[in-house]
Amino acid sequence: MDGQSVQPASVPAPEQAKRPIWVYPELSDVKKAEIIKEFHLNPVIAGLLLHRGITTSEAIHYHLYAKLPDLLDPYLFTEMPQAVARITKAIRQGENILIYGDNDVDGMTGTALLSEFLHFVGANVHHYISARSATLRQSMILDALEYALRHNCTLLITVDCGITAADHIEQAVKHAIDVIITDHHEPTHKIPLCIATLNPKLVTSEYPNRELTGVGVAFKLAHALTHHLIAEGIIPQKKVDLKRYLDLVAIGTVADMGILLGENRVLVSYGIKQLRKTKRIGLAKLLSLCETDVTDSTTSIIASKIAPRLNSLGRIAEPELGVKLLLVRNALAAEKLAIELNLYNIERKRIERAMTKDVERILAREPQHLSHKAIILCSRKWHPGIIAILAMRLSKQYNRPTVIITLDGQVGKGSIRSIPEFPVLGVLKELSHLLLNFGGHDQAAGVSIREQDIPLFTELFLKKADEILDIQQLIPKLYLDAEVPFTDLTFDLMESIRLLEPYGHGNPAPLFYTDVEQIQLPKPVGKQHLRLYFEQKGRMIEGIGVAMADRLSELSTIPLRLRIVFTPQVNGSSIQLLVRDFYIHR
Repeated sequence: MDGQSVQPASVPAPEQAKRPIWVYPELSDVKKAEIIKEFHLNPVIAGLLLHRGITTSEAIHYHLYAKLPDLLDPYLFTEMPQAVARITKAIRQGENILIYGDNDVDGMTGTALLSEFLHFVGANVHHYISARSATLRQSMILDALEYALRHNCTLLITVDCGITAADHIEQAVKHAIDVIITDHHEPTHKIPLCIATLNPKLVTSEYPNRELTGVGVAFKLAHALTHHLIAEGIIPQKKVDLKRYLDLVAIGTVADMGILLGENRVLVSYGIKQLRKTKRIGLAKLLSLCETDVTDSTTSIIASKIAPRLNSLGRIAEPELGVKLLLVRNALAAEKLAIELNLYNIERKRIERAMTKDVERILAREPQHLSHKAIILCSRKWHPGIIAILAMRLSKQYNRPTVIITLDGQVGKGSIRSIPEFPVLGVLKELSHLLLNFGGHDQAAGVSIREQDIPLFTELFLKKADEILDIQQLIPKLYLDAEVPFTDLTFDLMESIRLLEPYGHGNPAPLFYTDVEQIQLPKPVGKQHLRLYFEQKGRMIEGIGVAMADRLSELSTIPLRLRIVFTPQVNGSSIQLLVRDFYIHR
């Protein structure tokens, strides 16, 4: 990038960085035996829990057996009573309430949840999501203020946004509009003065689950309101079934990469069950276009089918359509919306492919961009709604912090994706004098910056990454859970493994390892994968080499002794291995 003056750091070659380091488990046999005895668990599962730091009796029981009644009390949010009281007053007095959400899937699902819930309990509700994905989050709040004034709304409830918009929220208060913030992003400046702020990441927050997503916070507000409205006699006890909203919680949490541990895991687990029997015909129509039945829904289906199509709206179209799809009750309207979303997703993919090729050309022409421990690229040609996808892809590909900036006039909008070893918000706070605005999380953040400040920001950001990160941290890791020979791969084990679902961010599918012999040459499966054939002590099991087509030449001889990393899965009446990596015994 022009103006970049940082000296290149010593970093692994791109092809080297792609091969992960295997991190083997270190387990206490004594503690493992205690867990097996207390919970009567399969030894493999006991070892896996121990390896993942789930070690106390209370934590193990919650992880394996927690139910909806085990959810945290929503009144553990310090300002929940004020929020509930103000909304109850609005319902009693017939005030107009505006639900204002961020334009990603977390914001859409949270907005749909609160809109549907409040309407159901008798409130006058409007909802609004800004389509201006390229604008600052604060100016989006001003959009909400304009909408609220036009529709005579006297109460504004944010969803998945607002925590960094203190100055603009003050303007809403000056117009006699009360504000309740529900958000989960890290506070970066002064906290907005409003009726209540519900955010588990506040420094003063006493809520135990810091990892709630925006839709999760919205659900906790609905939960608290339900208790209060029943206690006040405003609604009968049997009127509201909060489980009906858990499909939205699951979609928003998975799409926003919420950590699937603790309370989040309970919410998503029950949310998947609700999604499989959902009455949201828009979702069912959308999945049918993907040749997927809603009854087969999993976290993987959410991440690969539902989330990209909803997210495409916030990137290149009108995110309001996403809320409509989630709330629609008319079959013809649902089908029309689903088709529209699918078409926008196709267009998003087209734009994404073009931008990816452009980035590849830049990196081939200017390899110095890969000579630091972070990557920063800037262009006027890139679509502001797609830069987050590019940043995530490059960050995963090269396993280093990545900043993608697109310029519009004299202002750049940037999307940042990072690695666990480089929490980015602290760095952005240090460089905030160069930024118009920033916010998000340590692994995923956004910035707005003046064009003239980009060179210095680039220099200082790269310098910080080069100082903090060492070479080993730029090489991806595979964290192995246990050594599991073929003799232990039984259907009883597979049934026990199901206790660990749903899988997702923070709770990945198990990764096991073992030594095998390849007894037959691999066969291609599609363009990316390989079918593999293994034997160990007389037992033969097939595997699928995930995205391993480019490694076919390494497996061109038989017999061949390998150590493999795999996740087992049931395939009809047999057990099959999803092979994540291998190395050859020499």
